[in-house]
Amino acid sequence: MISTLLVANRGEIALRVIRAAHAAGLRTVAVYSDADRTAPHVRAADTAVRIGPTPASESYLNIEALLEAARKTGADAVHPGYGFLSERAAFARAVTEAGLTFVGPTAEVMEQMGRKDTARDIAVAAGVPVVPSAELRGSTVDADAIGYPLLVKAAAGGGGKGMRIVRDPADFADALAAARREAASAFGDDTILVERYVEHGRHVEVQVLADEHGNVVHLFERDCSAQRRHQKVLEEAPAPTISADVRRVLTDSAVALCREVGYTNAGTVEFLVSGEEVFFLEMNTRLQVEHPVTELAVSVAGRPLDLVRLQLLVAAGEPLPFKQDDVALTGHAIEARVYAEDAFNGFLPQAGVAEHVRWSPRARVDAALESGQEVSTSYDPMLGKVIAHGATREAARRSLVTALDDTAILGLTTNLGFLRGLASSDAFRDNTIDTAWLDSHPDAIRPEGLEGASVLAAWALATSQPADLAHPFGAGDGWRLSGPAAPTPVELVVDGERTLFRVDPAGRVSTHDRSWRVHEIAADAGLLRLEVDDLVHEAAVRVGPHRVDVAHRGNTHRFDRPDAFGPGSSHAVSDGTVVAPMPGTVLAVQVTAGQQVEEGAILGVMEAMKMELSLKAPVTGTVATVAAAVGQQVALGATLFVVDPSHPGGPGEQEV
Repeated sequence: MISTLLVANRGEIALRVIRAAHAAGLRTVAVYSDADRTAPHVRAADTAVRIGPTPASESYLNIEALLEAARKTGADAVHPGYGFLSERAAFARAVTEAGLTFVGPTAEVMEQMGRKDTARDIAVAAGVPVVPSAELRGSTVDADAIGYPLLVKAAAGGGGKGMRIVRDPADFADALAAARREAASAFGDDTILVERYVEHGRHVEVQVLADEHGNVVHLFERDCSAQRRHQKVLEEAPAPTISADVRRVLTDSAVALCREVGYTNAGTVEFLVSGEEVFFLEMNTRLQVEHPVTELAVSVAGRPLDLVRLQLLVAAGEPLPFKQDDVALTGHAIEARVYAEDAFNGFLPQAGVAEHVRWSPRARVDAALESGQEVSTSYDPMLGKVIAHGATREAARRSLVTALDDTAILGLTTNLGFLRGLASSDAFRDNTIDTAWLDSHPDAIRPEGLEGASVLAAWALATSQPADLAHPFGAGDGWRLSGPAAPTPVELVVDGERTLFRVDPAGRVSTHDRSWRVHEIAADAGLLRLEVDDLVHEAAVRVGPHRVDVAHRGNTHRFDRPDAFGPGSSHAVSDGTVVAPMPGTVLAVQVTAGQQVEEGAILGVMEAMKMELSLKAPVTGTVATVAAAVGQQVALGATLFVVDPSHPGGPGEQEV
């Protein structure tokens, strides 16, 4: 029996596991790094143990520190969550060798299924269909049998790391080198697998659960085709486009694979579906990020599903309390992953303080982000998940859009607006999004509602100053003896242009070419409810000394206040200057001062949140300044290189 559970993770998944453990009557232990000392998961647990400094390599990836935390607190079981050590066989083995229960499959099974090449062989033995592969010979490949495009991917790990699509044989060597470098960095293993790339497939995965008594069941499937760079964005259950025959192949194959390898606990078998064809991709030997959609869309014997609770039962040696015939679909569920990233600027990771956070009360929210919390580049950029359920897919989709409209995160750039735009798009509504759609339609989803948000910002700024009742002219209401109230001038930068708004407290906002009728319904605790031209708008608004942030219909708009800055406080970056597009670490510097470069040449490479980005020369010219060094931590906007287009050559300045 399990009595005390140590949760070897952080953030929303740690909270999720802690809640399930408490519901099962278990005592819980949280672990934390220096950065997470006051985090929500630390407060939620019965007790907590510091396991090291902020870097994950010194805390959440430190096996000995985690085992010592278990010893200190008398924990008899460990739940790994997802990410970090959740699919590391070495961790599972260390936990069991320490006399503890690991909530997951055995280390031996993790070793086999954690490698894409070995898992592929097991799938073949189980009669599961697989994607055609090519043999890799050093830095070349024999692709004659399968043809291009190819998918180059890491044999170890997952999450889209160490993965490249190759369409031209001439690009293969560079793609292979990049995939190997990324795989070695992310997983410590640069072994690569090469397969045929199925251009317009759908990513469909089957949730499985198996106990130690030989029982294996599937909990139907999820569709995770809305991806960018192999990272899931929206997930749903059940899959909306597959036939009954394809569903049968998927679920039967997933169960057969589990039986073949002797799998226990919760896992996910991933497939690529193209028409009526099904291909095995890999198995995730852990709980998935998107498990809530299965919990909302599937019931067992007429009861709600709790996958974490079932994981704990299986880990304690109990048999599954239901059979396959007890599993039924109950409506539809869709999940949106909220990330700290600039979705409208290359999905670059972001960092900063989430000054105001509001999660929707009209959906299930699995999150650990709260107002005032700092988000760094030290960990994965996922902030939370918004999950909606409905009797039909369309009902669930509309509910998700509504929930995203309710959600607001100010002070930190997130992908909320992108998620809202994608969920409300015709393409998602009509099920036309495959795994390549977002990458091949980079401009399909754009920010919305700029004009309306600017009116809200102007009104909020003009009415945000409290009245000074001690001063004879402190009312600030624009009252005049000889005429109507004087409007308040407000200047904001809207879409790069300075715009002067005149806000009339009697109920009008105007610019030089447009006017809106306005009536304030409510304004409290950063939430503004405003009637504009007879239509009610609700937005989270933060008025700061230098800008106004407005979260409206899922999109967060930032309006700078140029009148709040001193003269000369801002300047344009020259065309030859390359600044850090995200906070992170410099991985490589490939030029020296004085070197001539062509426009588009790679000057260096930086990384943040496990994402690599090449820094390219914006112009042809001479490298005048190198202000980056390998291993250096750089802030967002820091100048890293300067290319002088006016000098074809000559000495430059080296700054490190």
